[in-house]
Amino acid sequence: MKNLIPLTKSIIPACDVANKEEFEKIIIETCDIPGIGAYKVGLELTILFGLKILVEIARRHTDLPIIYDHQKGGTDIPDLGTKFAKSCAATGVDAVILFPFGGSVTEREWIKACQSEGLKTIVGGHMTQKNFLASEDGFIADNAPERIYEVAMESGIRDFVVPGNKQDLVVKYRRLFENEGINFSLYAPGFIAQGGSITDCGKVAGENWHAIVGTAIYKAQNMREAARILTSEII
Repeated sequence: MKNLIPLTKSIIPACDVANKEEFEKIIIETCDIPGIGAYKVGLELTILFGLKILVEIARRHTDLPIIYDHQKGGTDIPDLGTKFAKSCAATGVDAVILFPFGGSVTEREWIKACQSEGLKTIVGGHMTQKNFLASEDGFIADNAPERIYEVAMESGIRDFVVPGNKQDLVVKYRRLFENEGINFSLYAPGFIAQGGSITDCGKVAGENWHAIVGTAIYKAQNMREAARILTSEII
C-alpha cells in the first residue's frame, strides 16, 4: 500500500486561517522546505471558500498532499459516507481524516466509501482536549478510541491520528497497532499551543509519524523559519 507521504517523518502545517491569502502564504513559504510532508485544511477555510478552491490554490505551488479534516467526519449516518466521499474526491483532495464516533457500522461504511473513491483515509479515535473520556468528565467511553482503531484496522486502515500532547496514549496506541503486525503511520496534533512537544512525541511515536502543527507556523512572524526549525526537530 502506497504511503500518502513518502517521508517517514514530516511536519504537516494545519492551515487553520481565515482567508485564502493567508492560506496561500503558508503554502508559498513552506512547500519547498525539506521535511514538510502535506497540508491539512479544516472547517474555517472550507466553509468560507470551498475545498475545491483551496486545492486549486495549493496546486499553483505544490504537489504535496492536501488532507481534508472534516472535524469530525465519519460520525453521521452510514449513507452519508458515500456523498461525503464523492464530494471530497471531486475537489481533488488527496486524503481525509475521519473521527468515527457514531458506531462501528457508520465507521465501516464511511471508510469503505472513501476508499472506493481513491481517498487516502486517516482515522482518529482520541482527541487532544481535556475532559474527553468519560473518566475525565467527558462523553466518550474510555474504551471507545481503542475500538475505533480496531475497526479501522479491520477495514484496511493503516494511517491513524493520535493525540501528540498525551505521550502515554501515543505509546498505548502505537503498541495496539504493532500488536496487529501491520505497517502503519501516525499523525499527531496537539503541539506547542496545546502543550505537546514534537521532540518528546518523536521518542515514542515510532519510525513513521507526522506532526500536525498549526499556530506555531501560521502565527509566526517568519513562517518559513518557524517551519525550518520544526522540521529539524522531527527529522
